[in-house]
Amino acid sequence: MYTAIYKKVRSGYLAWIEEIPGVNTQGASRKEARANLADALSEFLIARRALTKRARSRGASIARERLSTA
Repeated sequence: MYTAIYKKVRSGYLAWIEEIPGVNTQGASRKEARANLADALSEFLIARRALTKRARSRGASIARERLSTA
């Protein structure tokens, strides 16, 4: 689970995921910003998984596991 932050600005809302630098967006309304943020997070995770897959295909020694902070 991640924390979404919304900041009201003149043109609408800025939004970002507090725990993941670089996952940010904007929207005319908070609802639009939330939807855009969900898309930004999804695209970020897809890109990171692709980078890991590429590294593994090049022979990098990579271990994967699920991590729970609870």
